[in-house]
Amino acid sequence: MFLVDSHCHLDMLDLAPYNGNLKQAVEAARTQGVGHILNVSVSLKDFPQVLATAKQYPFVSASVGLHPNEQDEETTAAELKALAQDEKVVAIGETGLDCYRSTGDLEWQRQRFREHIRAARETSLPLIVHSRQAKEDTIRLLREENAASVGGVLHCFTEDWEMASQALDLGFYISFSGIVTFRNAVSIQDVAQRMPLDRLLLETDSPYLAPIPNRGKPNEPAFIVHTAQFIAGLRGIPGEQLAEATTANFFRLFKRAKHV
Repeated sequence: MFLVDSHCHLDMLDLAPYNGNLKQAVEAARTQGVGHILNVSVSLKDFPQVLATAKQYPFVSASVGLHPNEQDEETTAAELKALAQDEKVVAIGETGLDCYRSTGDLEWQRQRFREHIRAARETSLPLIVHSRQAKEDTIRLLREENAASVGGVLHCFTEDWEMASQALDLGFYISFSGIVTFRNAVSIQDVAQRMPLDRLLLETDSPYLAPIPNRGKPNEPAFIVHTAQFIAGLRGIPGEQLAEATTANFFRLFKRAKHV
């Protein structure tokens, strides 16, 4: 089985179980069938390390972006475009809107999101979108900035079918994290069942949101197998079929990523 972790943060992993050795954590994922990992940027000051980590492994890619909750940095489409020139960078983000952890006048967050969308258009790279308690604004800005021309993914999806269907209409993919395995995640499970199989992605978002049976532990790419098995069960299909589809989806969306 070949699985892809389409969104994780390798440079933030808890490496205590591996005596501080990232290589061991990556190899643990490989033994579980994880054939590719996307190491996602959330801070431009930390982007050089995110990129350096990706360059250590032929089966790891990187993104470049500034998380919507990062308030001590700023960026422009021009800066993002310049940083995205490295062949290891396969996406712009993560970016988006978060009205849960950020409050008050969030025009600065919306403007930052627009800069990322423009950078994606100018580089022809897909977007990795974070949206929390901001579904109307997220869809509105994606439409206004013509994000459909490049597409992307709504990562760690926690909204409802209404938002998912609007994102699908824009050509976006939907990615599910370990949250989908939680007992109270009924609406997310509904979306995972209803999704077209050719638009579905899997992720860990590690070190966060470990799936059952590891809920409450620091997450890692090796745990994606549990999310894959759960969604396959929800949909009533073999795990291998889900793995093949989500892998094909990943490389169709992130065209720069190397399938090795």
